[in-house]
Amino acid sequence: MKKCTLTILIAVQLASAASSFAATLRAGAAKANITPPLGIEINGGTAPVIATHVHDELHARALVLDDGTTRLAFVLVDACLIDRALFDAAKALIFQHAGMASNHVSISTTHTHSAGSVCGVHLSEPDPAYRAWLPRRIADAVRLAVNQLAPARLAWGSGSVPQHVFNRRVTVKPDVTYTTLLAATGDRVKMNWSSPEPAVDGDFSGPVDPEVFVLSVQHADGRPLSLLANYSLHYVGGVGPGHLSADYSGVFCERMTELLGAEKQEPAFVALMSNGTSGDINNNDFRKARPPQKPYEQIRIVAEDVAREVHRVVKTLTHRDDLKLSVASTELEIDVRKPSPAELERARGIVGGRDRLKLRTWSEFYAREQLILAEYPDRLALPLQVFRIGDLAVAQWPGEIFAISGLDLKQRSPVKPLFNISMANGWYGYIPPPEAHAAGSYETWRGRTSPLVTNAIPEITDAFLKLLEKVK
Repeated sequence: MKKCTLTILIAVQLASAASSFAATLRAGAAKANITPPLGIEINGGTAPVIATHVHDELHARALVLDDGTTRLAFVLVDACLIDRALFDAAKALIFQHAGMASNHVSISTTHTHSAGSVCGVHLSEPDPAYRAWLPRRIADAVRLAVNQLAPARLAWGSGSVPQHVFNRRVTVKPDVTYTTLLAATGDRVKMNWSSPEPAVDGDFSGPVDPEVFVLSVQHADGRPLSLLANYSLHYVGGVGPGHLSADYSGVFCERMTELLGAEKQEPAFVALMSNGTSGDINNNDFRKARPPQKPYEQIRIVAEDVAREVHRVVKTLTHRDDLKLSVASTELEIDVRKPSPAELERARGIVGGRDRLKLRTWSEFYAREQLILAEYPDRLALPLQVFRIGDLAVAQWPGEIFAISGLDLKQRSPVKPLFNISMANGWYGYIPPPEAHAAGSYETWRGRTSPLVTNAIPEITDAFLKLLEKVK
């Protein structure tokens, strides 16, 4: 009888120990080089630029978290734009090799404007060979991070870096009839104005989000393991001609490694910088003239200021290893704004069958966009995703989202704190709120850059609030 009791006791203790081990929070992080070959198109501008130099390598950076029951992954890709089809291809490989369901994987771009062309926009078209190669490298980053899973502890917090975010949309003076680059009138907002500008009144048409959020991940012994930051800045730019570069996010990641003293650590420390809701935000205060700068000078300034603020926040945090993870996701169908038969006929007359690289004016660019948009389906399915990490929520938005929309979700979320990642799991162009559509300007002009109907943001926000209720 005693032997039986002892056997049962040992079995219970072993089961308890196994359960405790399984419930231990674990994390792993890794990066995979995704630098394309020289000669590829760079699609950060209206016309493609050919890559002639690699200033700094491009990467897919992955952070995987596992609480013993739920496993999720964040992946940041140094690319300007990536469409859903390519993200889904990467997620299929991740499921095949790491067993992670697609809705447990968030893949987004850093939105550097100096990376290889993956997604067609304006006059750029994707490079077929690079596009075919990239999903496997994105999946490799996650697989490597899974290989590195180890006991970990997490913490989060936020700071503020207001000096580098400016709303790039400014209102036009009431007595001015603004003729846009599309040769149409009626826009009450202009993008990227320059001072002095007689047509504008100097009032920004929307707010900025100066918050820099950080999710800090440590090994069980306190060594830095990974760090996911979030800042609502479109990009910085100012790179050399024909240069491939990860922009300020790449410099930030390297600088965080130095500030945390993790340069020679094994396994390697991996920092990630995600793009918040920055569709109408850039780094230029057009009210002031910026002195001439050398290439990469402004990138280094921004990266340094953001990294130092994140480092300050990290030093104040208390890390925990008893946090639970959960995921909620949905597919939301949104109508597409399609050109009318008359508009298509006019667009064909403007383009005239010419090769894309022979088009010169914005009117020609956007005439071509109408022809492409006409081939879109009438509705698009947008993947919406919320991760919960302890008391923290992360909303992943598919597209370029205005700061006001991200601020609205932060304020209305039933789970706080919350931060937003944009351009996640698919690119659906700019998705401005209805009032921005009414004001006009570049971000609202119909095309691949803004294909959805004008009431998309209220629908998306409502869907996110329902997902947040599920993980509350």
